[in-house]
Amino acid sequence: MDNTKKAVTRAFRLLFRPIAQILLHAGVTWREAAEHGKATFVDVATREFGIRGRPTNVSRVAMLTGFTRREVRRLRDLLEAEGEASFEKMNTASRLLTAWWQDPDYLDGDGSPRTLPKEGPAPSFEALCKLYVGDVPPSTVLKELVHVGSVAETGEGEVEALSRIYMPVLMDPAQMLRSGSVLQDLGETVAYNLHRDTSQPTRFERRAINPNISPEHIDAFRAFIEQEGQAFLERVDDWLTQHETTSEQREEPDSRDTVRLGLGAYWIEESSNKRNGL
Repeated sequence: MDNTKKAVTRAFRLLFRPIAQILLHAGVTWREAAEHGKATFVDVATREFGIRGRPTNVSRVAMLTGFTRREVRRLRDLLEAEGEASFEKMNTASRLLTAWWQDPDYLDGDGSPRTLPKEGPAPSFEALCKLYVGDVPPSTVLKELVHVGSVAETGEGEVEALSRIYMPVLMDPAQMLRSGSVLQDLGETVAYNLHRDTSQPTRFERRAINPNISPEHIDAFRAFIEQEGQAFLERVDDWLTQHETTSEQREEPDSRDTVRLGLGAYWIEESSNKRNGL
């Protein structure tokens, strides 16, 4: 691997860490993430690597991404049919919960999930795990499901299903979408600066960091940023508002296309232990 590719792959691992953190908190497995990554590779290769502004053909996308042409067509069909690829592959915990709420052998007379003994022959939690989970120990599965509130242990050594949804951290979908757009904005600025034509100006991207600050100053820094950072962003917002194209101007025959323009600011905090991999 040449030095450039090595540097890019190391940078990718840094970039992917917060993304992996978000995905794991939401219960997304690496297989599901990989499918979305494949679709995104195909989407970007199709949209941004064409010749003379045209979409990239299947053969060139296959060459760029390393996929077969058949796989490129499959992912393109998914992207076209759904707007963006959606892969509903259940992870281990979700598969078990779904079975508990659907398998007739694990339902009571009302069609609700039975309260199960932890161990023993079917129907039991141990047997349910062997049937739908595989080689993950039932105690590990139970501990995780209790932790997220999907399952509860009773005082009689039994377990009951409280929810058929496995979500390690409950998150507002709108907030998740916003988080994705923030990472996209920052990532696209970095990508633009790396690959821009030398005749084009860079996009503003700066950091002010000191790795040797005592934790006792965090609250004071927070107050400083809340005041100074918010005041600066409000001035930016005022400038953007003053220069905003009105709806009447956008409807004029000779009106130009508008651009989404702005500036983002974000907090940086990392302990020395985490920075040193401890």
